[in-house]
Amino acid sequence: MKLYLQELNKIELLSLAEEKALWEKFRLEENLVARHKIIESYQPLVFKIALEVGGYQNWSMDIVQEGTVGLIEAVERFDYTKGVAFSLFASHRIKGRIINYFKSTNQEMLSIDSPIYHNAEALTVAEFLVDSNSQIDLQVEQKHFVAEVLKALERLPSKERAVINNIYLAEQSPKELANDLNLSLSHIYRLQKQGVRRMRGMLAKFKKNW
Repeated sequence: MKLYLQELNKIELLSLAEEKALWEKFRLEENLVARHKIIESYQPLVFKIALEVGGYQNWSMDIVQEGTVGLIEAVERFDYTKGVAFSLFASHRIKGRIINYFKSTNQEMLSIDSPIYHNAEALTVAEFLVDSNSQIDLQVEQKHFVAEVLKALERLPSKERAVINNIYLAEQSPKELANDLNLSLSHIYRLQKQGVRRMRGMLAKFKKNW
């Protein structure tokens, strides 16, 4: 997942004029390069919605792929002449595809208060995710959100960073990680909790200063 985040971070933001020009090329000239550029530029939106709907416990590239299908459907159906922001139009399609994926695979989506792991040290999704209710420009927020997640991860103390990397990015279970690092499970959970809260603080500060 870290490699995926790094690739997302390379995506360049489109200005309103650039995006409008791409829509015109795609719709009026059936330019597939323009279509691809639109889809690529909104991949960070897929990541953000996949994280919000599924949470880190259910994270997988399958969810991202489903969200991307929703994004492509939105691109095919969107009418740029009506003055509606594409990010808002696409969000409904992306979220719908991800929700349907969870239903079809009999997986449970995490509510904001769901525990990530079931034990006394368990964290909730709310403890990890920053507030997503802000109405600031979504496209810019998506790009900077990805960048800030990576920066926050790199600023963690080494042990906390190792735990967060392995549990959330490498999808290793806390028990397996405890065995690999020769630490107690309670110590792993303590480092996990400290790392998550530290990242929350850094990301919350980013949103406050935006």
